[in-house]
Amino acid sequence: MMPLPNIPFGVLLLYLLASVGTASATYAFNKPQVRVTTTFADFHARIMDQWGEGGGKFVKISKDSHHPFEGRTFGGAKRKEIRGSRAFGSGYPYGSGNHSTIARRPFPFGTWPLWWDQDFMESSEYGPHMDAIRPGSLLVSVPLRTTREHFNVTDEEVYHAIGDRESMLPLLISYVTWCHVVPAWPSKFDPTLSNSPVKLENVIQYFRASSFALASPTYNNTLARQSMTEGGSSPLLDLIEYSPFRRCVDDVTYHALAIMNRPPELTPLGRFVRALTVAPIFLPFAVFVALALIFHVIAVLRLWMWEYVFPERMDRFRAARQSEFPYENYP
Repeated sequence: MMPLPNIPFGVLLLYLLASVGTASATYAFNKPQVRVTTTFADFHARIMDQWGEGGGKFVKISKDSHHPFEGRTFGGAKRKEIRGSRAFGSGYPYGSGNHSTIARRPFPFGTWPLWWDQDFMESSEYGPHMDAIRPGSLLVSVPLRTTREHFNVTDEEVYHAIGDRESMLPLLISYVTWCHVVPAWPSKFDPTLSNSPVKLENVIQYFRASSFALASPTYNNTLARQSMTEGGSSPLLDLIEYSPFRRCVDDVTYHALAIMNRPPELTPLGRFVRALTVAPIFLPFAVFVALALIFHVIAVLRLWMWEYVFPERMDRFRAARQSEFPYENYP
């Protein structure tokens, strides 16, 4: 028999911990994910992934996190709730009570909303000065074009996707795969520039609590600067409304855009490892309780035996003795 290799215990422990998976583990290799860290206390993080279903309970950014948005809730939204409207501030499954502003709102899908020039709806709260910690990194835009080989399009039918960089890059692969989009690299999004390819009035659809948008330079929503409280939007042009290419891009965005997963559930091995780490804390108390229970059971058994078992045995002994020695019944 071949002898077992002499592997250091530390290596085995690292291998054990690395083997602990979760029920929400990826089912495909190299699946695009975005890590959202909200605290320096324990570097607690949640995962956003492409094609994920979302859901689960929302949580709060802890007070000890030193996060600029501490105390706000995030997560919990489901994939089916991802689509908003043409109005900025739409697409919130919860937390959109004040429709005149987008400031101080929660983050149902884990990401922050876009920001627009002139501090529209107080969106500068999420402006470029926050890019260093924005989930998914800075905002970018990318043009979406296709060819006549796959769709009946004109040269002017070009759309733009706007969102965080880490969500955008894997989504571009899906656009190319499913909608035959001509590959193009994203560029930094800045709506304050005079030559910005996308303006607030060009947005034709918001997604993911207004953190992602599709826009068309040929569309001009004259009501875009009104808040959701005032409502309304200009109708889409027929070129956009009935475009198969636009519908393809919209559908892929709906199904593939990264959203926050539900909190991970530990596998049986993970629960075992967690139990091992918690056991030393509760071990003395557990030993005390176990010993107290054992002593209590012993005391109850002794009382039961003295009350019922021993007297019954003595009665049987006396009866047997009298039957075996009849002469003891005479005076």
